Amino acid sequence: MLEAGGNAVDACVAAAFTSWVCESPLTGPGGGGFMLVHDARDGKTRLYDFFVAVPAAARGGEELLELAVDFDGDTQQLFRTGAAAVAVPGTALGLEAAHRRWGTVQWAELVAPAARLARDGVELTPAQAYLHRILDGLLRHSPEGDAMYGGRALAAGERFAVPELGETLERIGEGGAAALYGGELGRALVEHVQAGGGALTLEDLSAYRVVRRRPLEVWYRGHEFRSNPPPSSGGLLVALGLRALGGAEPTPEAIGAAMEAQEAARGGAFVRALHRGGLAKRVLSGTTHISVVDAHGAAASLSASLGSGSGVVVPGTGIHLNNMLGEADLVTGARPGERLTSMMAPSVVLRDGEPRLVLGSAGSARLRGAILQVVASVVGGGMSVAAAVDAPRIHVEEGVAHCEDAAVADRFEAAGREVVRFRRRNLYFGGVSAVEVLADGSLAAAGDPRRGGAGVVVA
Repeated sequence: MLEAGGNAVDACVAAAFTSWVCESPLTGPGGGGFMLVHDARDGKTRLYDFFVAVPAAARGGEELLELAVDFDGDTQQLFRTGAAAVAVPGTALGLEAAHRRWGTVQWAELVAPAARLARDGVELTPAQAYLHRILDGLLRHSPEGDAMYGGRALAAGERFAVPELGETLERIGEGGAAALYGGELGRALVEHVQAGGGALTLEDLSAYRVVRRRPLEVWYRGHEFRSNPPPSSGGLLVALGLRALGGAEPTPEAIGAAMEAQEAARGGAFVRALHRGGLAKRVLSGTTHISVVDAHGAAASLSASLGSGSGVVVPGTGIHLNNMLGEADLVTGARPGERLTSMMAPSVVLRDGEPRLVLGSAGSARLRGAILQVVASVVGGGMSVAAAVDAPRIHVEEGVAHCEDAAVADRFEAAGREVVRFRRRNLYFGGVSAVEVLADGSLAAAGDPRRGGAGVVVA
């Protein structure tokens, strides 16, 4: 899209549609997310919130499927899924709202490449195949999911095609996002969720709205960091970490202390403040992130997610739905009709009012630390964006330091801290996608090797 003359938002939207095919376990029309856009014309940064909402009829207590995902043989994360975990999706409407405001390429042209990929299939990379393997029990627990994902866990090099999703994408290309929020597609979605015990209704879909928010701002080493504001917590926690770092060198010990400051802030008062007494529970999620900078200096940063996915696939559509109501405390404390909070934090770092770094990450509770470390390494440590994204990471939580680097683990152990060692880079530590604008105006890009990410610079 950039080669064809499209802008940052055009490229971001087209890549988002493509991710529905290439990263279907993580994102798709059944999820939600956020897009942060920095407009080079007026210098303003805007945030579009199209994260999921609680169905109006949700009451909690529904039976959920439980699945433990094993990251490396030692570390597991429990996901609660199924139809009762499905919240009101918003991704398609959010992409449409951003395109309506900034897009220059026709909507149907942005959707078309993804529709072709869904029909023809994509060859799975090792990272994509790993996601299919660890989530296999969830993805294929229903007959529709089993059919969509080929009846077995696909291996690297195999072709993954979803022709029914291609048809859904073509409908969206022709009729806009409204095709998902009413009519035949909307009815099929609601009927299938309700048949499985979920609370989603057509009224939930028709009432859903994209919310425009003003990004939060914090200064770090002469740069302005802008990110996702409350009611989401991710951007605020990254900002708190950068403030805790201040002018200190971003050593593992300093990063660890900043992470402890983030964790300390996440008490009851913090949770209540996010919504001023409303819902603000933590949502665990697998996430797709896309960062784009165009030739005019405009930037788009998109984070979108299905959570871990519900395993609920709407028959005849290829739509895999989210499981954002799957956290036990979220189900019991949810207020019907309210938007959920999220850890996702699409972000931009400005130098003299212009983008220096555009980034975001996957990784649930670890994504705030992944973004913190990349920003600190580039802005505070002078590293290139590629080196910063590839550098070994830590994650400190509940007094335990999870470490990718053996030498850093040794240092933490010597200081008396409990340590969990990872033998290699692992998606547990997030998946940062970032673009850096260098001092001479040239660009550099990096995708996280932990999730098979890639960076491309268009000459």
